[in-house]
Amino acid sequence: MARHSQHLKPESWLVAAGRTIEAGAPLNVPPIPASNFLIGQGRSYARNDATPTWEAVEEIVGGLEGGRAVAFASGMAAIAAVFDQLPAGAQVVLPDDCYQGVTGLAMAGEARGRWSVRRLALTDTEGWQQACAVADLVWLESPSNPLLVVADLPAICAAPRKPGTIVAVDNTFATSLNQQPLEFGATLSIQSATKFIGGHSDLLAGVVTTRDEQLWHDLRRSRELTGATPGAFEAFLAARGARTLALRLERAQHNAMELAQRLSHHPLVSCVRYPGLPTHPTHAIACRVLKGFGTIISFDLRGDATFADAVCRNVSLIRHATSLGAVESTMERRAAIAGQEHLPPTLLRLSVGIEDVDDLWADLDGAIRRAAQ
Repeated sequence: MARHSQHLKPESWLVAAGRTIEAGAPLNVPPIPASNFLIGQGRSYARNDATPTWEAVEEIVGGLEGGRAVAFASGMAAIAAVFDQLPAGAQVVLPDDCYQGVTGLAMAGEARGRWSVRRLALTDTEGWQQACAVADLVWLESPSNPLLVVADLPAICAAPRKPGTIVAVDNTFATSLNQQPLEFGATLSIQSATKFIGGHSDLLAGVVTTRDEQLWHDLRRSRELTGATPGAFEAFLAARGARTLALRLERAQHNAMELAQRLSHHPLVSCVRYPGLPTHPTHAIACRVLKGFGTIISFDLRGDATFADAVCRNVSLIRHATSLGAVESTMERRAAIAGQEHLPPTLLRLSVGIEDVDDLWADLDGAIRRAAQ
């Protein structure tokens, strides 16, 4: 793989990292669908030793995050590998607003007696600082999904912790360009590469990054033993998608801010959640912690779930679909998702893409007004 100066800016690193340097080698690391390699050159079996395609993704993301990365078959595979590091009877602390996949995995483990789970509001900074001193896994998600609460990560990650405590941050919504949790003192930074890294809704992958050398080896060992390895083509697509992350994020964040401001004045919208708005409860923390406010907006409609579902059906440029972080804008009613029933029934989560912002607004505003007729 290529070696680069530590002085490269993130935008340059995204383009330059994860490439070969040998004369005559392909400029881009190709998809290598090999399960085994000729013995004698340090690599024999892909599940144990990885492939150059996986390593390209790991170099790109690891360099952005300031650590060493391990790539997995999906975001949930990466998350499961983190939980796999816990001892029997561990104490786990989760945010009250959290991705339902993490909640489901944590609760299933608690039901089997593997660990105990406690929930905390992300705004309870003192509570999280105290949790670092007693818990085995402190799991943070900032901004959170889907309420977009921004935690005071510098204060929490700097808190004293008992030996062996893992402070993990799901960095998917922020991306490595807006936030580097390891710089704050987190043990791990996790991203679903399915989202912003890939950026085109065409792959499943996950990445965990750490500065703890032993933990890095343990995570690779978990990947090896569980077989949670990324596919060759998926890894290739993730590396290719990462090249344009900075451009995509810049455009989509601009669109998101504009749409959030327009939605905040819409007569049929009762609440807009976007960290870039001064009205957001954690706006002050976001201004201090984040380099950008992201591309996700959550907003509540005035009406009921039937009205909100009709809005989702009425959009055309915006796609009525789940997931986020891609070039296309997507929207869904989150309380309709299993495990999210506790959310406001009219809350729509909008992942803003790179389309023309006026076209997006015409589609969204038109869908709301048609549903109200």
